[in-house]
Amino acid sequence: MTIHRISTGISGLDSILSGGLIENQAYLIKGQPGSGKTILGFHFLDCGIDQQESSLFISFGESEARLRRNAKLIGINLEKVEFLDLSTGEDFFTEDRRYDIFSPSEVEKAPVTKKLIEAVEQVQPKRVFLDAITQFRFLASDTFEFRKQVQSFLRFVIDRDITLLFTSEGSDRNPDDDLQFMSDGVIELHSNINKRCLRVNKFRGSGFAKGHHDLKLGDRGMSVFPTLIPEAYQRNVPFEVISAGIPEIDELLNGGIERGTTTILSGPSGVGKSTFGIQFMKEAAGRGERSILYAFEEAEDTILKRCSAVNIPVHAMIDRGTLSIVNIEPLKYTPNQFAHLVRQEVEQNQVKIVMIDSTSGYKLSMDGENLIRQLHSLCQYLKNMGVTVILVNETHIIAGGEFNVTEVGLSYLADNLIFLRYLEINGELCKAIGVLKKRVSDFERTLREFEITKYGIKVGEPLTQLRGILSGIPTSINNQQ
Repeated sequence: MTIHRISTGISGLDSILSGGLIENQAYLIKGQPGSGKTILGFHFLDCGIDQQESSLFISFGESEARLRRNAKLIGINLEKVEFLDLSTGEDFFTEDRRYDIFSPSEVEKAPVTKKLIEAVEQVQPKRVFLDAITQFRFLASDTFEFRKQVQSFLRFVIDRDITLLFTSEGSDRNPDDDLQFMSDGVIELHSNINKRCLRVNKFRGSGFAKGHHDLKLGDRGMSVFPTLIPEAYQRNVPFEVISAGIPEIDELLNGGIERGTTTILSGPSGVGKSTFGIQFMKEAAGRGERSILYAFEEAEDTILKRCSAVNIPVHAMIDRGTLSIVNIEPLKYTPNQFAHLVRQEVEQNQVKIVMIDSTSGYKLSMDGENLIRQLHSLCQYLKNMGVTVILVNETHIIAGGEFNVTEVGLSYLADNLIFLRYLEINGELCKAIGVLKKRVSDFERTLREFEITKYGIKVGEPLTQLRGILSGIPTSINNQQ
């Protein structure tokens, strides 16, 4: 049996739903006030209009004029959407229309039912959004009648080849568990001070992406950012070693770093990690490949000035489209939002190298989430797509003391682990570079002096005449003999 899907009007949600909603079914949208239920309905109906489908909005709460205005404020024009406004008018209050003899269910049920039937038969919509179906409780004398009434309404709609989205106003006193059983799918929206997210609890007839997915409400409506599932992406990339363009570095790395691997550059502040990473991007630009640097800490102007001062032609690289520098405000993006940005670059612009500077800045965007898990998913996705990943990791020990490569347990993510370190040699502050790990090839076990000059990066011969380099205060072998 062929499954026909329709878009919700939100690309990220469609992705979570394996392509969209299954048509001619009924879906419950639940969530606390302000979580975005009605906005989701706006997108759903507007998408129907774009597909030349008739759409109907049934409102028990807000008036038609107010709903159209609210939609317009976020750039959604509901001009061609039909409305059935069942909200309470001001005359109920001003004319004191109380139910003194009969119950509300006895007075309202028949006219409301008649209006619903007439609207559906007149408009003959393909999409209906009802906000909120829990108002049917007040048209029923008890829970049993409410359940039968909802079931009957759902069958009435579905039998007319309509795809229905309906919201609920569940509470502790009146939970909506029965509605979840009756619906073909349940989409739950969550909202708190720091984060919004979405979860699909049920989707009859199809698979879907499980878990919590980030959600954003803005001046263009709702955006959904699915949790990244690395194994869903794969690109065949031939094995290739990427040169750093510096012979001594290539000797350290047995030719360079391999395409589609993750490299961690570790060291204290100011030692040259970022500049060293951009060196690989410089060589990639020479091959006509595009690279992107996500800067969580430094401003773009600072990076440009620093690179220009050490003979890395970043302005020319940006002008040719082989380099992009993107400043990321950590507290502005959730991990899934950031992963969405990276995916766009990889899948639309064929980026070959992605550099994250730094992991401590990335950690700020976690908001309590597991840093290792999020970085693992992102790096695994990039590796599956054949993209080379460079992670800049800052350690806090400048020299001496205990030697730590990473301070947040990231080392297992690395295919290549390169460290830079300050040294004191003959009373002068120097730098050294070394390799601790290469997963797919051998590497040089010695350390070399590392220097950043106005002509670029300079790397010396192996420091074979020194001991105690990792302590930060090396001593000469000759002096110990």
